[in-house]
Amino acid sequence: MRNTWSAILFLAAWPLGQAGAETLNFRQCTEAALSQNPDMAISRAQIEQAEAAVREAKGNRMPRLNLALTASRTDDALNVFGAKLTQRRVLPADMQDPTLNHPGAINNFNSRIELLIPVYNGGQVESYVRQAQALTRAAQSGDRLARQKLVKQVLMAYQGVHTARAYIKVASEGRAAAEEVVRITEKLHKQGMAVKSDILSARVNLEDMRIKLTEARNAEATALDQLKLLMGRPLSASVEVADPIAPTLMTGDDAALHKQAVEAHPGLRALREQVDAAHAAVEAVRAGKRPQFNVSLRQEWNDRTLGFDSNAYMMAGVLSWNAFDGGTLQAGIDRAEARRSELAAKLRQTEDGIRFQATDARRRALEAEERAAVRQLSVEQAGEARRLVKMRYENGVAPLVELLSAQAQLDKTRADLVAAHYDLAVTRAELKLAVGVLDPEQI
Repeated sequence: MRNTWSAILFLAAWPLGQAGAETLNFRQCTEAALSQNPDMAISRAQIEQAEAAVREAKGNRMPRLNLALTASRTDDALNVFGAKLTQRRVLPADMQDPTLNHPGAINNFNSRIELLIPVYNGGQVESYVRQAQALTRAAQSGDRLARQKLVKQVLMAYQGVHTARAYIKVASEGRAAAEEVVRITEKLHKQGMAVKSDILSARVNLEDMRIKLTEARNAEATALDQLKLLMGRPLSASVEVADPIAPTLMTGDDAALHKQAVEAHPGLRALREQVDAAHAAVEAVRAGKRPQFNVSLRQEWNDRTLGFDSNAYMMAGVLSWNAFDGGTLQAGIDRAEARRSELAAKLRQTEDGIRFQATDARRRALEAEERAAVRQLSVEQAGEARRLVKMRYENGVAPLVELLSAQAQLDKTRADLVAAHYDLAVTRAELKLAVGVLDPEQI
């Protein structure tokens, strides 16, 4: 009989995967999530935006070539005379023309090529380039942080599937035990050693175990669905998970973890790059106080029809200096410096927060280690207690309520052990995430 129950429990605890289901290990799940998850697509798009901003800023170093074609028709006296002059059609007789003040309409086609060459802009372009480059590095660090957070989410879902299946095993064992209690109670009732209420209580307990088994199976389905969503798979996809994972516990005391976190955490690196970008932004605004010099080269043609008969060129050097703007520029500098100060303060605050998170995560990881060991011992003790009470109940010495209480305690300790193993994996991963080194390759 014992072997029969063992076989039933084994089959209930390890259900066969769906036919044709794709079996993925943890590494494959993380790779799928990192390539398909919408959060990562957002992160990649942010990096692409930052890289494009760098190219845009660098483009301001290059000359600008503008092509223009303007067609006009007017009978304005000044514009008519000017058009004839640019078309090089003014004759001495035109100065005596009685219609000079009331001319007929004239057509003018102006074709133009203009080259604008930036020579000196007070360092503004270089500051914009440094700002864009710093923001690109910040986006890349933010991407690494997003990847680590996603790895943790995948780990929780992946382990959640195995945890739910462990709960199924516990619930199946509880249901089998409850069925045995019903069988024993009915036997004792026939022998006059148990009352009808004991049978009813035993059957109520059995129904409770069946409900817990249903809840555990629903939890398994939910965890699988969460894993599919993280991987960007449709909920209708058939996915099976491979063996559970066991993250390693980071070594080192609080001081060592703090040092590693401050140096390696991608969130802190992103903030540092944002501070550098804010400093570059200050310099870019400050460049507005310096003189700027640019060169303009222009070649144009004017004609009554589209053509290139009358041409002219112009070369110009433009030196400009904002001597007074009512304090607008200085206000912009003050605003940029205040933004830099804000980010610097946020960086210091975040560094303190990262140190706390590392310390707290280490405490919880060590607590999870101790809890798992205690839960394992509790299961062994609760199992022995239940065995002794069962023997006494079968001999008519102990009441049913004592047996049900012992069984409930055993079921609870088994469930607590399952939860402890899940917490053990999650808290170890959270410690690595707090330090900023959660890598699926070295989980």
